[in-house]
Amino acid sequence: MGTPNILLTRIDNRLVHGQVGVTWVNYLGANLLIVANDEVAHDEVRQSLMDMVVSDTVGMRYFTLQKTIDIISKASPRQKIFLVLKTPEDVLVLKQGGVPISYVNVGNMHFEEGKNQITSTVSVDDEDIAAFHKLNELGVTCEIQGVPGEHAKNIMELI
Repeated sequence: MGTPNILLTRIDNRLVHGQVGVTWVNYLGANLLIVANDEVAHDEVRQSLMDMVVSDTVGMRYFTLQKTIDIISKASPRQKIFLVLKTPEDVLVLKQGGVPISYVNVGNMHFEEGKNQITSTVSVDDEDIAAFHKLNELGVTCEIQGVPGEHAKNIMELI
């Protein structure tokens, strides 16, 4: 079991869109984008829509959370991985499953009923807050940052 070359782990409830598939991929120099999401792993229509956003020089993989846990350690060192998840709870599942995540970029968590807005792009509920606290206890730094160059804010100071 090797240590995968994870360049960045991002929470974005939109998963792959222009900001992720172009701006962040280019900034990071990633050559593999992994979407770890149980629903999207089985939804070819959503996968093909996300594939259209990303350059064909970047590999795209859509795995369930469990498959990500099971195979990420088998990644080649040449694979520069950008890992995208939908929720902090999903990140916690991966972390507790042994995926070596030490830093999380929090991009977008849209406002919806039952959530409190803490920045213009991030809204959280009690489950999200509990997951962020647990990630913090596990040594994972979580910072809100929409795009490279924007000032990052530690989420623990906001929740």
